[in-house]
Amino acid sequence: MLSQRTRYAARALQHLADRYGEGPVQLTEIVAAQNIPAKFLTVILSEMKRAGLVETMRGKVGGYWLARPPEEVTYGDIVRLTRGSLALVPCASRLNHAPCDNCLDEDECRLRAVMLTVRDETANILDRIRLSDKPPVEKLMV
Repeated sequence: MLSQRTRYAARALQHLADRYGEGPVQLTEIVAAQNIPAKFLTVILSEMKRAGLVETMRGKVGGYWLARPPEEVTYGDIVRLTRGSLALVPCASRLNHAPCDNCLDEDECRLRAVMLTVRDETANILDRIRLSDKPPVEKLMV
């Protein structure tokens, strides 16, 4: 499952994508529109800024905006930034690989082979869908 942090990050970035090119969006607007706790959102947007996805400006007319066009940001980017990996088990992770506790040899583990396929297919889907996309719900239910 996606963490609450990942879901909040995706919703906040979706909100910024919908307002892309309109100037800074105030934190209070995102909080109200997306039902995200302000303190948590501040931390998330700070992380997104460090990762280069968000820019910010302080002051009365300040706020947040996407640092890149929405068509350049994928849901795979968001999940990797907030979750660290798309893999469901540590031995299937590309960037954070670790052997599973109490497991077989990785070359013999059939579960690992399945999880590698799941990770790759998940990556294919999440890396294809961009913040600029507004897919109908029917298309998402495959």
